Amino acid sequence: MANRDLPRYLRPVPGPDDQAAAAAETPGQEGTSGLIAPRQIGRSAGFVTDVIVELGFASREQVEAAIEESRTKGHTPEETLIEKGVMDAERLAMATAERYGLHYVDLASYPLDMGAADLISMKGARRHKAVPIGFVDEHTLLLAMADPANVVALDDVQMATGLRCQVAVASESDIDDLVGRLSTLETTVAEAIDEEDEDAEPEEAEITDIRATADDAPVVKLVNSVLTQAVSEGASDVHFERDEVEMRIRLRIDGVLNEAARVPKRMVNGVISRIKIMADLDIAEKRVPQDGRVGITIDGQRVDLRVTTLPTQRGEGCTIRILDESRALRTLDHLGMGGEQRARFEACFRKPYGAVLATGPTGSGKSTTLYGVLQELNEVDKNVITIEDPVEYRLSGVNQIGVNRKAGLTFATGLRSVLRADPDVIMVGEIRDAETARIAVEAALTGHMVLSTLHTNSAPGAITRLGEMGIESFLTSSAVDCVVAQRLARVLCPGCKRRTVIPVAALEEAGFRAAADLEAYEAVGCGRCQDIGYRGRQGIYSVMVMTDHIKEMVVAGASEAEITTAAREEGMLTLREAGLASVRAGVTSIEEIGRVTS
Repeated sequence: MANRDLPRYLRPVPGPDDQAAAAAETPGQEGTSGLIAPRQIGRSAGFVTDVIVELGFASREQVEAAIEESRTKGHTPEETLIEKGVMDAERLAMATAERYGLHYVDLASYPLDMGAADLISMKGARRHKAVPIGFVDEHTLLLAMADPANVVALDDVQMATGLRCQVAVASESDIDDLVGRLSTLETTVAEAIDEEDEDAEPEEAEITDIRATADDAPVVKLVNSVLTQAVSEGASDVHFERDEVEMRIRLRIDGVLNEAARVPKRMVNGVISRIKIMADLDIAEKRVPQDGRVGITIDGQRVDLRVTTLPTQRGEGCTIRILDESRALRTLDHLGMGGEQRARFEACFRKPYGAVLATGPTGSGKSTTLYGVLQELNEVDKNVITIEDPVEYRLSGVNQIGVNRKAGLTFATGLRSVLRADPDVIMVGEIRDAETARIAVEAALTGHMVLSTLHTNSAPGAITRLGEMGIESFLTSSAVDCVVAQRLARVLCPGCKRRTVIPVAALEEAGFRAAADLEAYEAVGCGRCQDIGYRGRQGIYSVMVMTDHIKEMVVAGASEAEITTAAREEGMLTLREAGLASVRAGVTSIEEIGRVTS
């Protein structure tokens, strides 16, 4: 039977036999599938350590020292070499593969066949450090193993699948990462359903390591697993949404919502109640929205969760915003702002007084930018005060105030009080109304540096928005020094991005100005990025400095379009122009810039 006639799940991926032919010409080189053929030097070597020396991963002296040390510590020589930083786990796997005359496989770039991976349980894969990753032929699996000498694991896999196994060696850390990715929430939901009859009472939520409770009642285990996966994948939000027959769980990763699992209807109330207990909310109140907050730790890292419940027509659902300080607190050096734009921006916020505004839609990174500015300005000779709703991240040395409407503390009332507290720098989380806008402008005109955010689509649009709030144009022109419009664009995965050329016609059709074809990169997808093609996000910035000419135009009542034209003449890049620069630099793709700036 020809390969193309086989069912999809049985079509062989590039296997050892295919790679061996290529290896005959270029032994030890990586093929396009992530397999590296052996150089056939290992068969004559007595130990893996001999191969390590032969491959140049360590000197004979280093190996001898590791062997001597391992006798007293109880480690293997290979573990000692890794512990001392002489070599890494990947090189150990390569040497092990060479010792046994097997292929080495880089699981991050190998095209995983889910039909093969699903043939064994992830519990067994984790125990044996072995995962089926493809089919060599109709009767043979390609099995990635950390220890090819583990014949018990090999026999177990062959017995469980009814197929022969061709072994390729992978590093233990790569296998652990792959098993972690394959152990999806769907698996957790299925396990929770099976255990539901135990009906264990959920524990009171504390700031605790939620991994430690992974074996508790099914609902608790499910919620903990959702939060653990969300944090590990860098999600910013988790959505628990009801429909008629079940509840859908979605994660927002790099600004895009992806479905992670579905929960059967009979478990929905328990899941929502568990989350409400953690956030100290009233579990009996289902008629009105509730807001709460809870702190947890995952693998020793503190994470704050903001919980919002919503009484929808189909029943109560909730959304959790994840505030991970290790991910969000970034300096300006790591935000992606280009050299010239960074210089223009910094010249403005370094002034002793005035206003600097960040604009953009929800989730565009405005608060992260302002936190970066605060870290630059947070010096011993400055009194820095913030008013936030709520305080998202704690900054050492900064006096942070959280809005409390029930107690009468709003942005406007808080800002009035702050002005009596001798501040040098004031950050207002958001200018939402005319009263807050007027107080912020007055503060900027009376010797304070004011940082805040607005919801507008462009930098010139902030001027129009302040006018709509009732701020006179002469006050705006005097107070505002700089407006930064921004978006967050996904970054191309460095492990799989591919060169491409975008024709002028295609650029113009997408709304970009170009005089020639554009050499760029496009998203592909691999194991490192979970086949999405992107990993992480970076800011795209449009910095408008309020020059004397632009201030005169504002006072004269110029339109947003006229201000945009003048700002571009004086060095401002529009969001699309800034995005195109990131595309040229290979940071992101033209499709992503089109998505975030449309």
